[in-house]
Amino acid sequence: MKEIGSGSYGVVWGALNEHTEEVVAIKQLKMKYNSVEECMNLTEVKALRQMDHPNIVKLKDIIKEHDSLYLVFEYMECSLYERMKYRKKPFSEDEIRNLCFQIFQGLGYMHNNGYFHRDLKPENLLVSKEVIKIADLGLAGETNQQPYTVNVGSRWYKAPEVLLGQRYDSSVDMWAMGVIMAELFTGGRLFPGKNDGDQMYKICSVIGSPTETTLSMVNSNYQFPQLPGVQLSSLLPCASLEALDLIATLLSWSPSARPTAMKALDHPFFNTWYHVLPSFQGNPFYGFETEDSLENLTGLLPENIFCGSETEDSSEDLENPFCVSKTEDRSENLICLLPENLFYGSKSEDSLENLTRLLPENPFCGYETEDSLKNLIRQLPENPFYGSETGGSSENLSPMFLEIHFMVPKL
Repeated sequence: MKEIGSGSYGVVWGALNEHTEEVVAIKQLKMKYNSVEECMNLTEVKALRQMDHPNIVKLKDIIKEHDSLYLVFEYMECSLYERMKYRKKPFSEDEIRNLCFQIFQGLGYMHNNGYFHRDLKPENLLVSKEVIKIADLGLAGETNQQPYTVNVGSRWYKAPEVLLGQRYDSSVDMWAMGVIMAELFTGGRLFPGKNDGDQMYKICSVIGSPTETTLSMVNSNYQFPQLPGVQLSSLLPCASLEALDLIATLLSWSPSARPTAMKALDHPFFNTWYHVLPSFQGNPFYGFETEDSLENLTGLLPENIFCGSETEDSSEDLENPFCVSKTEDRSENLICLLPENLFYGSKSEDSLENLTRLLPENPFCGYETEDSLKNLIRQLPENPFYGSETGGSSENLSPMFLEIHFMVPKL
C-alpha cells in the first residue's frame, strides 16, 4: 500500500486487490468505531451507499479491523487541484465545459437524492483521464433536515450565508461551483481569504458589495465593506460571454438567485452542444446492451422523423427534412441532424453503440443493421474518425470530450 492523501478525516492509501488485481483507494478514518453497524450512520457512508452515478466516486466496501474503520473506494488518478497545480497550460473552454458538465450532473443527482456536499472544492473532485467525480462526502448534509447554520467547509469556497452564520441549503454547492469554474479559467484562487472577515472582503472586492435590495435577501446586519467590484471579464479574459454569465449567476449574493444544478446544465454555456435528459435518477443508458438501445430511445428525436417519402426531395423541404426519405437512405438524413465530431474523444469501438443510442425505434426498418451502421459511419460529417479504419480510430481522437451518457447532442 502507498499513502496517496491525508487530511482531518484520516489517511488515504492506494492498494491492490490481490484477488481481482484492481487498484483501489482505502480511506482510514481517524475516529474509532466498535462495529461496522455503528459507522453505517455516518452521513458519508449513508449517502454513498444510496447513490450510484458515474460522476460520484463509488464506495466499494467497508472494512473494520480492530477498532479502525476503512472505506474502500474506486481509485482515481489525482484531484482536480493537483491537475490544476501541475498543468503547464490553461484549460481550454471546451475542457472546462466538459469538466463542469460532469460535476453538475453529479451534483444534480446528489441533490435530487436528498444530499448536498457542503465542502465542494478542487481537492474534493477526483480526476482520471478526463472523467471527474465528486468525492469526500464527510461533511455532506441531508436536504430534508432542519436548515443548517453550522459554519463548515473550506473558507475559500464558502457561500456568504455560511460565513454569516445564516441558514443555508444546497445552493451553497452552487456558489462553490461558481468559484471553481472561475479558477479553472484563471488557474489560481478567486477568493483566497486569510480569515472569514478577509474572505468576505475578497468576495466584495470581486462581485461588489450587496445592494440594499440584495441585503434584504441576504437578511444580515453584517457591516459589509463598500466596494464596487470588478468586471468578471477583466479577471477571466479568455472566458466566453456564456461562461461569464453562468459564473456571475452562480456567485449571486442571494441563494435563491443561484441556479440549481439542473438549471445550470440547461444554461447556454452548455447548450452549444448538449441537451440534458430529464432524469437524474441514474444513468438512463447504464447497463443497456447495444441491441436494446434502439428500442429504449424513442423520444430523443422529433416525432415521425421518418415519414416515408423519397430522399431526393428531402433537401427541398427544410421544415421536415425527413418527410420524404426512403428507408435505405435514412442513415444519411439522420446524420444531418447530428453535430459535427459527435464522437470526438470516444473510443472507436464504442462509437457505433453510442450512435445507436441516439436513434429512434427501428430507424433501420427494412434492411440489415450491419450495413446500416456502416453507412452511418461513412456519412458522418467532418470525418470524425479522420479517415482511419474503425478499429484504429481511437488513436487519432482527442481525449478532451468524453463518452458521458447524460450528454446527448441537442437537436
